[in-house]
Amino acid sequence: MSERIRFHLDENVDPAIALSLRRYGIDVTTTNEVDLRGETDEAQLKFIQQTQRVIFTQDADFLVIASVNNNHPGITYCKKGTRSLGEIIERLILIYEVFTAKDMIGNVEFL
Repeated sequence: MSERIRFHLDENVDPAIALSLRRYGIDVTTTNEVDLRGETDEAQLKFIQQTQRVIFTQDADFLVIASVNNNHPGITYCKKGTRSLGEIIERLILIYEVFTAKDMIGNVEFL
């Protein structure tokens, strides 16, 4: 597994976040790009496990999943409407700069 974090953004995340992270040089996939739109949270979880990507979500259901299953490459969470797009982008970049992919395994980081 790569030392650098690779992110996956779920379907409720503004596409501008993916664009900004890519401009910074961060490897990002989105739910729409990998044909998971409308799929279950479990399908999203399976995808991030298979691809070893840290998910960024604004879906609190992932917090429930994380509370009973720490077999995931990492979850970053921000409650919708509590941060501006700029703040979300800055905090995801900070996570990328501070943590390795290994550091994130089984962990949840709140933005």
